[in-house]
Amino acid sequence: MQDLTGRVAFITGGASGIGLGMARAFLAEGMKVALADWNDAHIAGAREQLAGNNAAHFIKTNVADRDSLRAAAAETLEVFGKIHVLCNNAGVNGGGTAASEDFDDWDRALSVNLGGVVNGTKIIVPIIRAQGEGGHVVNTSSMAGVVPLPGLAAYSTAKYAVRGFSESLRMQLAPKGIGVSCLFPGATRTALVPLPEDDPENIREEGAPQFLKDLWDAMRGAIDPLDTGKAVVAAIKENRFYIFTNREFLEEVKQRHREIEEAFPSDEPTPGRVKFESMRAEMVRNLMAPGNRPVPQETAEDMKLDLGSRSPAGGQ
Repeated sequence: MQDLTGRVAFITGGASGIGLGMARAFLAEGMKVALADWNDAHIAGAREQLAGNNAAHFIKTNVADRDSLRAAAAETLEVFGKIHVLCNNAGVNGGGTAASEDFDDWDRALSVNLGGVVNGTKIIVPIIRAQGEGGHVVNTSSMAGVVPLPGLAAYSTAKYAVRGFSESLRMQLAPKGIGVSCLFPGATRTALVPLPEDDPENIREEGAPQFLKDLWDAMRGAIDPLDTGKAVVAAIKENRFYIFTNREFLEEVKQRHREIEEAFPSDEPTPGRVKFESMRAEMVRNLMAPGNRPVPQETAEDMKLDLGSRSPAGGQ
């Protein structure tokens, strides 16, 4: 999708932070934008920022509630007629640690951070496909979906899952002419991490853990959400899967990849295993690459084998 003029975007979590940055970048490209958000204060603030722009439409939406999301999609179609770009961006912080006894916060975090992405995709992608005009999906993961984030297991779990879900979605939609990108933001100026100066009545820097102080310091030099929105626009036009915004993670990612490579066994696989996995890897490369070189339909269908509880790679 190199020409975005006149196209319609649907953005969850669209009234603040990265979502609003995407909206502003899309509007600058001549797009129409539905900003779906749950937070009344954020919606009011975004309305003020975009006042007078009739290409922006606001909808209160709970992405964890499928009926709410279906209604938001229907309203967008009523207002703008179509949806071409879906940005599953809504997210919440917290959720607890991996071994805590609490389930409620954990379930809530996953229902938004992962469930919202799944719900948005399953509800809106069929609309995009039925239009037959191509399109693009952008799922917001996080650098917490690439490297560990201490103390926020629910958040990291969801963001790692969004990454895997997005890879599968890209391979499924590539033959249909619909692109998929996954966004991995690091420190970005968003409402998810308020600073003490933003909310002095409720946030005190005195006595806060050093980790939190360092996080606040990083956020003071964080990426402008509009710059993130511009990076998303570029990725859509190039049909590029990975969208990274924060270079400070590069060396850590390289080191983790080296550790993964070094953990593989030294014994040689059988020729049959090599042949099958080489075929699968070539298919994945073609589907994931910018431009999505087409995979023969019969080959794609052959991969949909009924293997019961076993995956093609032999896992359980």
